[in-house]
Amino acid sequence: MKHVKNSIRTIIYILLMASVFSCKNKTTKENKTDIVKETSDLSAKDILGNPDYLAISYGGYRHVDHDIEPTLDELKEDMKILEAMGVKILRTYKVHLPHASNVLKAISELKKEDPSFEMYVMLGAWIDCKNAWTDLEPDHTQESERNAVEIEEAVRLANLYPDIVKVIAVGNEAMVNWATSYYVQPWVILKWVNHLQDLKKSNKLPKDLWITSSDDFSSWGGGDASYHTEDLEKLVRAVDYISMHTYPYHNTHYNPAFWSIPEEEVKLSDKEKIDTAMSRALEFAKSQYDSVSNYLKSLGVDKPIHIGETGWATISNGHYGINGSKATDEYKEALYYNHMRNWTNAEGVSCFYFEGFDEQWKDAKNPKGSENHFGLITLKGQAKYALWNLVDDGTFNGLTRDGNPITKTYDGNIDALMQDVMVPPTKEEIVQHN
Repeated sequence: MKHVKNSIRTIIYILLMASVFSCKNKTTKENKTDIVKETSDLSAKDILGNPDYLAISYGGYRHVDHDIEPTLDELKEDMKILEAMGVKILRTYKVHLPHASNVLKAISELKKEDPSFEMYVMLGAWIDCKNAWTDLEPDHTQESERNAVEIEEAVRLANLYPDIVKVIAVGNEAMVNWATSYYVQPWVILKWVNHLQDLKKSNKLPKDLWITSSDDFSSWGGGDASYHTEDLEKLVRAVDYISMHTYPYHNTHYNPAFWSIPEEEVKLSDKEKIDTAMSRALEFAKSQYDSVSNYLKSLGVDKPIHIGETGWATISNGHYGINGSKATDEYKEALYYNHMRNWTNAEGVSCFYFEGFDEQWKDAKNPKGSENHFGLITLKGQAKYALWNLVDDGTFNGLTRDGNPITKTYDGNIDALMQDVMVPPTKEEIVQHN
């Protein structure tokens, strides 16, 4: 009888636990269904400027050869790392290569595997002038015939993944005159923005999809008056919001007045000189933001302005390194990253920080070129100083990049890191250098 009673107790216990598990599993499924329902209804208006939805520029390329595309598994690894960082909006740049469509596929599959996984995309459509990237002279008065193909593919992807694609950006730095290889006139961007807006009106694109162009602050009227054209005014009115770029980093070379150590700070410690210089870098970015805002106000236009790109490199053997503006190292990147996040989060501005991971194809023939080193995480999966605190907090536990766990650069040795940190030059030193 004792054995029978024990068996009955065991059966009852198993049935009870099965019931509990079933209820728990049902609840979990219901909760996840609720999450999916809530997030699928979110629009660009809901997520842009929301500090709970951090934004970042993303490229998953690992190799010097840009023709080697990241695999779906590699993209999924990156998505998990970025989501752990609190990033929920990615920016891509072009759709004529498999990268963007594969990013969308990776996100879609991750959402099916885990309905609570949440990631959205600002999908870039690359725009060129006629003869761009050829042996012929670029014709900046005409557009490339390929632009139509690029826009068509962006539309296809936006309709295929409406739960993920929340913004289409027509062009990247496509109107700024220093983009001598490919820039176009504002009428080209306006043409395609209007085309996409018309597709929304005719229900051929989601109505809550936002359309913009992502360009330098000057291209949005914040710089030289030569950009203040009738077509730009029309474009400002046609987009759903302004996506502007600001790069104090590059201006440490091209416009260094804000960067040099002023006379009243010469007696400060080296660390104080660097810290105050980085505070000025933040103010420089704010001033460019304000210049675009003021231009919009002069037109009587009230639209959101978000930062489509900004960043700070950690290695440079060129203009920004030891023989240049001395702007480049991980300590300064961390200060700039935190300054920008704190400011934009407080102001309700999205900041698509450039960028999540280092990419070595951008300056393929020069491994130490700054363009290869804007990432917050290295190619080998090492978190740079800006993210050391996340490593300490266990944010990346269980996550890998190409099989490597996410560890700290410099083996976490702050003294070793600070040995590579350079003090900005004085005004006299800049004059002598130039």
